[in-house]
Formats: sequence, C-alpha cells, structure tokens
Amino acid sequence: VAMDLAGFARMVPALLLIVALLPCLGCSTSDRPPLGKVSGTVTLDGQPLPSALVTFVPIAGPGRTSQAFTDSDGRYSLAYLRDIAGANVGQHVVRITTASDEYRGKERLPPRYHAQSMLIATVEPGTNTHDFSLSSK
Repeated sequence: VAMDLAGFARMVPALLLIVALLPCLGCSTSDRPPLGKVSGTVTLDGQPLPSALVTFVPIAGPGRTSQAFTDSDGRYSLAYLRDIAGANVGQHVVRITTASDEYRGKERLPPRYHAQSMLIATVEPGTNTHDFSLSSK
C-alpha cells in the first residue's frame, strides 16, 4: 500500500497541471478569423457625429460583426469582441445609426447609411482607417 501511495503522490503535480490547462482548450487565437484593426472618423454635414453606432458586417465568409460608438469628436475604433479590437479581414457593409438613447431613439441619418446601407469598406490585415463623411440631405 505504501508503494501505491508514493506513486500516486508523484502523479499529483502532473494531474494538477492537466486540470489547470483544461479550460484553455479551444481558446486559441487560431480559432478566430484573421482580423484587422479599424478606426476612423464619422462626420455629418462636415461636423463630427458623436454617439453614433458604427457596425461592420462581413459580406462573405465566417465571422461576426464588429462595432463601436463614436466619441465626441466622431472617432471610433472597432471591437470584434469586448476585449479584442478589430474586424474580419475582407469586405463589409457598413451601417451607421444614431437611433440610441443619446438621441432619444430618433434617427438623424438617412436610411442609406443604416437600414439600406450601400457603404462598403475593405479591411486588410494590420491597421485600417475608414472615415465616413455623411450628408443629412
């Protein structure tokens, strides 16, 4: 019996290591599609557009949408996930809306920028800048 307990005691550190690493299975960055960092500025009639929601929707291939709100200067930086910056590499339909609490749910932009958006942006690996100059007319 003493021999069995001694053998088990030698295995405990290895077993603890295996148990500690189990949650990391499937957490690899290789599980994500390639991403590019995306930032830019949104203006409406030449003025910065604050508190607008900018959404990049992949046109083809796997992946999820990336989003960001513009700041008081109209600047945005897309997030793929809460703690992961960027957007899928490839072409995206871009939707920009102001129908948020900031504007009491009223949309300030014509549908051509959100519901019927024809805005297209291409995300490349690395750093991308996409500025959008919108018109209320």
